[in-house]
This record gives sequence, structure tokens and C-alpha cells, in this order.
Amino acid sequence: MKWEQAITDYKHYLQLERGLSKNSIENYNYDIKKLISYLEENTIETSPLNINTNIVKEFIYAVSKSLNPRSQARLISGLRNFFDYLIFENYRTTNPLDLIETPRIGRKLPDTLTIQDIDKLINAIDLSYQYSGVNLGERNRAIIEMLYSCGLRVSELIELKLSDLFFEEGFIKVTGKGNKQRFVPIGTSTQNYINIWISIRNHISVNPESKDVLFLNYKGGKLTRAMVFTIIKKLVKNSGLNKNVSPHTFRHSFATHLLENGADLRAIQMMLGHESITTTEIYMHLDRSHLSDVLNKFHPRQ
Repeated sequence: MKWEQAITDYKHYLQLERGLSKNSIENYNYDIKKLISYLEENTIETSPLNINTNIVKEFIYAVSKSLNPRSQARLISGLRNFFDYLIFENYRTTNPLDLIETPRIGRKLPDTLTIQDIDKLINAIDLSYQYSGVNLGERNRAIIEMLYSCGLRVSELIELKLSDLFFEEGFIKVTGKGNKQRFVPIGTSTQNYINIWISIRNHISVNPESKDVLFLNYKGGKLTRAMVFTIIKKLVKNSGLNKNVSPHTFRHSFATHLLENGADLRAIQMMLGHESITTTEIYMHLDRSHLSDVLNKFHPRQ
């Protein structure tokens, strides 16, 4: 089996068997392609079926000089999953990464915005901004409001459809990782901002493949992840906010503010679409003063 065939088969497995998104599949295969590039650059002739631990160790050592421990751990994990797949398909009997240790990394605490930061960013949006006759300022406000008020991943935001909006019931249907769907509550103010954008969207010439997509670019096509990052980057600059903000920052802030105001962790888990409650528990550290207030208020011996 050649590397190209192994990658193709692995992609099909990740898509069909594990139900991963296109972005996740590309990330998994990026690690394998990096290994292949190393083999080619060093004229090492080996196949995915007979590559051994020593070669993989040399590769990891070579690339680790430019990677932090977290990136090293992700690289090792990605390759280990690939070779586990080959074992699963009976192409190999051993995994060359079994004896390679993953670097120890501390759990990265999420960056969050304060409520004042959120207000500052939203107030910095130029609602009159137009491009090619399309008002994109209202679209950008609706995007920021939805990221923060619904806790969406950027991939979930750009895939959101008009048919996913159930405003009368107060919910939106979100398709998350592994194509798993969940219903997330949406407030009336955010609904109003989205309706303003929809009234503008109705006058755009929409590409046929994007006719049900909520957020569009000025050409009538679906937004990309990169476009959303660019919108936020420009907004942060215009607001003068001295923080590193990404689409995921709004998701973290959504969960943190809910927890600070007494929301149940299980409810937050369901709204975020976390498969495990342990993933949601990372937010428990974020406001220890709030936890102290809860103890003082509710414990009988305080």
C-alpha cells in the first residue's frame, strides 16, 4: 500500500465511520502529509505498512524544534490515530507510535471577554458599512450577537441555514461535530438582529448552492471561516480592545458568563454540544470568587 492510497482510505474512514467534518479530516491528514514530506526530503523509502518507530522518532525530533508541546502532542496523537486505523483494517499489527511518549502539557485555560468588552466590540460595528451595495454592517452585528448569545463554533455559524431558525419556539438547530444536531435557545434581541440581516439578505442575488445559508458574503455565497476571523480581527482593531479575540473567544465567554450567573453545568454542556461533561468543566475555574459566593450563600455552616 502506498501513502496516497492509505490517506484516501483513511479520509473515507474518518468521514463515513467517524462522521468527522471536512476541517477535522484535513487536520488529521495534515500530520500524515508532514511525515511524507519529511520522508521525501530525506530520501527515506518506506511505506505506511513497514515504517518503524525509529523513523517516526527521527521525524518527530526534527519537527519538534519548531513546535510547542501542545502542537507536538497533537502531531503525535494524529499519527497514532492513523496507524491505529491501519491496524484496525489489518494492514499492520503494531503502531510505531506506541513507544513514543506524548509531551506533558497543562490544560490551557480559555480566554474570555467581559460583558463590557462585548459591548465595546458591538458598539464599534459600523452598521452603515456597505460593500457593492450590500449592507454588511448589520450582517456583522448579527454574527457577533449570535456567536456570543448562542455559543456557536465558527464552523457551526457558517453552516447555519434559514431552515434552522425556529424563532417562534425560541430555538435554532445547530449541526456540530460529527454532524450531531442540537437545539440551542436564542433570545429575542438576537432574533431581531438576525431578522434585520435577513431583510437585507432578501435583496441579494444568492448563489443557488447557498439559497438556504443564513450568512452570506456580498456576492451571495457562503461565508468561510477565514472571513469570520477577518471580520473579528478588524472589529477588535477598530474598538481599541487590547485582547486576542477569535470566534471561539465568544463561545468561551458565553459559557463563562452563564456559569457566573448560576447556570447549571449540564445545561451549558447541552448548549455547547460537548459530548462529555468533563470538557465543559474547564469553565469551573474561571470565577472562583463566584464559587465562594455560592458557598457562602447556600452552605448551612457558613
